[in-house]
Amino acid sequence: MNITFVTDTYTPQANGVATTLERLVKGLRERGHAVDVIRPAVLACDEEGMQVPSIGLPGYKEVRFGFPMKLILQARWYKRRPDVIYVATETPLGVSAISAARALGIPAASGFHTNFQQYMAHYQFPLLEEAAVRYLRHVHNRSTCTFVPSRDGIADLDSRGFENLELLPKGVDTKRFSPRKRSQALRQSWGAREHSLVGLYVGRIAPEKNLPLLVEAFLEIQKRIPDFRGVFVGDGPKLEELKREYPQFHYAGIKRGEELAEHYASADVFLFPSTTETHIVTGENGFTAPFEHREAYLDIALRAVKQDLTQVRSNASASARKVRWKKVIKRFEKQLSLLAAGETVLPTPESLELEELSISLS
Repeated sequence: MNITFVTDTYTPQANGVATTLERLVKGLRERGHAVDVIRPAVLACDEEGMQVPSIGLPGYKEVRFGFPMKLILQARWYKRRPDVIYVATETPLGVSAISAARALGIPAASGFHTNFQQYMAHYQFPLLEEAAVRYLRHVHNRSTCTFVPSRDGIADLDSRGFENLELLPKGVDTKRFSPRKRSQALRQSWGAREHSLVGLYVGRIAPEKNLPLLVEAFLEIQKRIPDFRGVFVGDGPKLEELKREYPQFHYAGIKRGEELAEHYASADVFLFPSTTETHIVTGENGFTAPFEHREAYLDIALRAVKQDLTQVRSNASASARKVRWKKVIKRFEKQLSLLAAGETVLPTPESLELEELSISLS
């Protein structure tokens, strides 16, 4: 197939969406498909494809919005028609891509990777949240179908009037991310001893990630376990403020590849307090708290670090093996081929369900 990805975020940016898209593109190419990537020109990398002008989000320049390019995309795809288009972001670039695809009769799937509507409150635009929902619903319902990373996300969007929703779980690289990558030398660089408890956060250091709750959890754990070490991996607009206010924590910056795998494996508990993610509650391979419930999150975090986590970790590894990238990419390939043929995409089997957790354990 000739497949085109349209996105405002891509490698070398360090975020979950960029990483997911890079793996999907690489996997589809390895399976013999021609994949074109259309992205902001500011993302300097070796990736082939069309690069478009963009503007940074005020107060968060790392987030780029590509300019609308309907007529240019339409002319490009008229000359070299893709079999199917995947629009990963709902910015003006993505909207124009859907419009161009509809004008040419090309199936265009969209991806709901980020809850932008909830970002409005975090960036001081709370009154725009409902308007954002209406905008996103309009954009996604104009696409052939919308891929969502979790069942909870599908249920939420369905209740809001989004149509033609399909599961596209995030994959896990179980070869790279393994407990075998644990490094005592790395732990020592964090000030941790052999039996010290280390809590880890990996993600954007940004308002939408609900970092005050994470900091509160780290501080509460430290009160009870003085030898506790808190580690932040990532970058973002709140990083310098966090460093100034809480110098007792370790700030590793952005990590990729083997270094990131070592950081995950060398910590003991991973805490993720974001309220703009989608989650599935399991109670077996991690612990979750209700959204916006501060006391419950703190209580669960404190109870989790006192438990024997051997079985939880074993279950988490088993869950990860169900969503290896190879499986996810093969399924996505099949879904895209059905869209290209004008057919209904695949039903969602339980075996491909990605269990994303508010608090998950390494």
